[in-house]
Amino acid sequence: MVVTCEKMAEAEATFFTKDRSPDPYMDEAGRKCAEAIRFFFPDPAHAEIFCGGGNNGGDSLVVARWLKRWGWHVEVHFSHGEEGLSPLGSRKWQEYLDEDMPVRKPRSRERILVDGLLGIGANGALRGAIRTMADQLNEIRGREFATCFAIDIPTGLDGDSGERYEGAVVSDYTLSITATKTGFAAEQSIDAVGRLVEIPLDIPVSGDESIRFLFPSNLRGRLPRRPFHLHKGKAGRVSIFAGSRGTTGAAILTAMGASKSGAGLTTLFVEENIFPLVVPKCPAEVMVRPIQSDNDVLDFESDVLAIGPGLGTSPREALIDQIWTHSKPVVVDADGLNAAAIDSRSFSELPANRLLTPHPGELKRLTEQTADRVSITRKLADEWGVTLLHKGSRTAIATPDHPVELNTTGHPGMASGGMGDVLTGVCASLIGQGISTHDAASLGSWLIGRAAEIARDKNQIAASSVTATLMAKHLGSAMRDLESGGL
Repeated sequence: MVVTCEKMAEAEATFFTKDRSPDPYMDEAGRKCAEAIRFFFPDPAHAEIFCGGGNNGGDSLVVARWLKRWGWHVEVHFSHGEEGLSPLGSRKWQEYLDEDMPVRKPRSRERILVDGLLGIGANGALRGAIRTMADQLNEIRGREFATCFAIDIPTGLDGDSGERYEGAVVSDYTLSITATKTGFAAEQSIDAVGRLVEIPLDIPVSGDESIRFLFPSNLRGRLPRRPFHLHKGKAGRVSIFAGSRGTTGAAILTAMGASKSGAGLTTLFVEENIFPLVVPKCPAEVMVRPIQSDNDVLDFESDVLAIGPGLGTSPREALIDQIWTHSKPVVVDADGLNAAAIDSRSFSELPANRLLTPHPGELKRLTEQTADRVSITRKLADEWGVTLLHKGSRTAIATPDHPVELNTTGHPGMASGGMGDVLTGVCASLIGQGISTHDAASLGSWLIGRAAEIARDKNQIAASSVTATLMAKHLGSAMRDLESGGL
């Protein structure tokens, strides 16, 4: 669900009455925001709080108090001085001052910026002291490679349209309180919003149910718990047809994605001429088979077929035909999509149990239709009657009779080759385990994004150094994170 700023303001106005104070809810929101910051940065670091005069500023002061309690070095910057705080904000400032903790040298060298300047009640161009502080925050973030957390909404972003006003804060994480705002789904807001984190508060609000962001709260129930008696033959038998000379890595990465996300049996089919190249580099648990005839794949018993990564420009026609005719679910990616795009058959003739995973370039080859990410994903999924996973920095998933779901995890380091190949394997694995194509696409998108985050953080490397292979190695940690209540 996404909500407009007006709906959110109305819900809060109705909820907070003379008998129900916003004070404890501000404490809860601020504490949960601080916990989210500590989730991503466990070691006490240096935090700078940019505090406005409204409730958003009050939330940020609660964040400051908790970080101070946990041994962080905290600096607070006021847009309009202490005297410019609201009565509730002044109370939170005093509580921060009363927090009797000695100033310590932080253990981490990380520099964290907290944007608490403006909330959803503000819109239009930034002016005066707010503009000055937003510029200062952005300048520090750019110069020092600092990480910015926006409280509820980045300052200078229109929460309804997603428009970014001049000088708007660029956040790396947005801590969305109570409900995600409509503007977060707009393509132009992605760079300002960054990684989206859910901060739930028990405030009733209604909104648009046709769009939903992927959070652990709505994903965990889609990942079934395994019975103790399960054996490999019942844990998903995945067949993969991928790879060609020069692109053997795509086949290996797809197999790695399947094997590291719980597939009971993973079989990779490759052309004979690359079989000797693939075998030594494939995970030991993956069975690699050379294709001597089309029937090697067609007659093989499996629960799902993944087809496409690295196949090149002239894959076997009989196997491309399986995109339309195979009785089991089929995940179609990369060169499988390119080959299907020039087939005489329409995508509307595909069986419903198909998952197509195009990136924007591949989607353009499939159709001349253009629209924003949410609209085009919705439209094509309905026209074709399949699940469409539209890859990108805010991956969109749509299936007829389901809301469009938008992924929240990941980082810019994922803009490198092979990530989509791993995703194809993960989705096939989850489908093989009995999960629907829609839920497999949703889970797979969240999991590879979270795995990329863990790969960056556990290895203490720059995001741009995270490779698809490294990301795949952390899929198990991402799955564990989802099971245990991560963000």
